[in-house]
Amino acid sequence: MTFAADVLRWFLDPVHWQGPTGIPTRLTEHVEMSLAATLAAALLALPIGLALGHYGRAGMLAINVSNVGRALPSFAILVLAVQVVGIGATPAFLALFALAVPPMVTNSYVGMRDVDAQLRDAACGLGMRELQVLTRVEIPNALPVIMAGVRTSGVQVVATATLAALVGWGGLGRFIVDGLSQRDFVQVFAGAVLVAGLSAAAELALGALQRLLTPAGLRSAAARDRGRAIRAAAPQAEPAS
Repeated sequence: MTFAADVLRWFLDPVHWQGPTGIPTRLTEHVEMSLAATLAAALLALPIGLALGHYGRAGMLAINVSNVGRALPSFAILVLAVQVVGIGATPAFLALFALAVPPMVTNSYVGMRDVDAQLRDAACGLGMRELQVLTRVEIPNALPVIMAGVRTSGVQVVATATLAALVGWGGLGRFIVDGLSQRDFVQVFAGAVLVAGLSAAAELALGALQRLLTPAGLRSAAARDRGRAIRAAAPQAEPAS
């Protein structure tokens, strides 16, 4: 209980809530870096995945390249980037950007590929042009899967942005890195709690955004499917004798 009390006192200490090394400043740095990397990755990855899924070409190549990207440790990318551009925000951004791209490419491609072909044919039969089919039929139906990829990338980036402190950048990872260097394990634990809390908040926020952007008809269909699955899994009542 002594360690828990020390952590609580650390959070209640006003010193840790003000100045350039306080929690609000570090939290702002962490969020800004995470948002910048995730948005930049989305600007690159989503158009590529959507185009490949729409035309149905080179999809497996894109997925394999994305899987290779997932296999590269973020720390390794961080070290390589430091050798090229030096320490600071740039190598941290590059590592987080590389981490965010693969799930978005994969999910946007798979979401577009799995749109029912009959929906496309019906849209074409109604006289829709290719761009209209893409924006009014394919993307809305693929949106839940696309947003799942964005959600995965965003949460991974928030959690991994802690590594930015290793290359001279700020963020919540500074509490962990500085605490380890000073053997201040209370600060290390407090930093880990802050990172975990921010990751959970990112998961909830992106989940809410995913539900908000999903068309109402798809949300209703998903709810019906879940209801049928629950009823099918529930044990059947024994008939009365």
